[in-house]
Amino acid sequence: MNIIIFGAASAIAQATIRIWSAKGHQLFLVDQNTDRLQAVADDAKTRGAKAVFIKTLDLTDRDQHQPLVTEAAQNLGVIDIAFIAYGTLGNQKAGEKDFAVALKEFDINFISVASLLTRLANYFEKRGTGTIAAISSPAGDRGRQSNYIYGTAKGALSVFLSGLRNRLAKKNVHVLTVKPGFVDTPMTRDFKKGLLWVKPDVVARGIVSAIEKQKDIVYLPWFWRYIMLIIRNIPESIFKKLSL
Repeated sequence: MNIIIFGAASAIAQATIRIWSAKGHQLFLVDQNTDRLQAVADDAKTRGAKAVFIKTLDLTDRDQHQPLVTEAAQNLGVIDIAFIAYGTLGNQKAGEKDFAVALKEFDINFISVASLLTRLANYFEKRGTGTIAAISSPAGDRGRQSNYIYGTAKGALSVFLSGLRNRLAKKNVHVLTVKPGFVDTPMTRDFKKGLLWVKPDVVARGIVSAIEKQKDIVYLPWFWRYIMLIIRNIPESIFKKLSL
């Protein structure tokens, strides 16, 4: 399989790359951090990846998205799987006071991703096969005071992916929405960890399995589907009084 990973230096992406490398797949890795990207590429080669290509790029630069997809397809031959794994968990309080902060989070977590997804969708639609997988979040299932800026971006992304899935299913293109819960990564290093937290390897195994089984939406670990089912169904009259 020929796989492109956007945000390849993120913890979840790295864990997923380790699995794909051991399976002998060919990889095209994209990230803005050159040093970390090279380290991930070197590790992938030692684990058995058939070939590894790298590209250093700020993925919020939307003008570079089409050339990037073209370059990846040329290097890989064809793209079989595209996995979008980048994003940020911004400062909610700062975003409440300054919309410029919120706008930056929207750009990174939704607008730039939607731009990239559009180019990928067009590529796979023309090819008539392939898989698109992108990391969204349970935070997008319902707005909560603790993270509604991040949740808004991820909620928009989930809707966008749903629309792509509806559009591309007839073209034999699989679209997967990944919704990880609490994951112990550098992005969440300042959070107090509890029983609901998991390591990136757990999420990575779930992502690879969901792609292979051609699932539409996957909560990782599985119990987040039921946690969010409860949260979504709390009446608004009660929900607005809760500190969530």
